[in-house]
Amino acid sequence: MVFKVSVLVALAVAVAARPETPSYSPPAHPTPSYSPPSPSYNAPSRPSPSYNAPTYNDVPPQYNAQYNVNDDYSGNNYGHQEDRDGYNTQGTYYVQLPDGRLQKVTYYVDGESGYVAEVTYEGEAQYPAYEPSPSYQPAPSPSYA
Repeated sequence: MVFKVSVLVALAVAVAARPETPSYSPPAHPTPSYSPPSPSYNAPSRPSPSYNAPTYNDVPPQYNAQYNVNDDYSGNNYGHQEDRDGYNTQGTYYVQLPDGRLQKVTYYVDGESGYVAEVTYEGEAQYPAYEPSPSYQPAPSPSYA
């Protein structure tokens, strides 16, 4: 028991004698300062820049545009033509349909009625005769000898 007490006392003395935790603070640095160099020449004085928003005249749109594609090899045949003057627009577009007909859409747009279209078809639909060919061949039946 005397031994336990002496170990306990020695431990308490060692804890009390330990050095304090050192504290660290980084060395102080001077605050950087900057002053731009002064020009060594006599520069001409310039006006300070300024920004003015651009102004646009309120001009109603006016244009005429068209394109056509007619490729005999691929069968593509389509196009579009449009005229616009202010809020009034009119035009036509067309496309060759797979059944051989030409579908045309003639339209106009004005500020009051919106988009008004008339769809017409030129030609007669052609459907080639379809003869199904058997693509399924039954498997040969096994022969057991």
